[in-house]
Amino acid sequence: MASNAAAPFWRSAGMTYITYSNLCANLVRNCLKEPYKTEALTREKVHYTISKWADGKPQKPTIRSDSPEE
Repeated sequence: MASNAAAPFWRSAGMTYITYSNLCANLVRNCLKEPYKTEALTREKVHYTISKWADGKPQKPTIRSDSPEE
């Protein structure tokens, strides 16, 4: 049975796992050489849609694109 006394180091540092994972991913991407670095940075972009609701029906969706350079 595992001991609950030992906490993961990222938790001890006051981070969430997502924050720790994003930090590690950024470090790895920055260590890559070209053209792999540019390729990895383009995959980092996120696209999603937001739909507001009125009277129980969705309105026209808005497309959003968030990336680190914006």
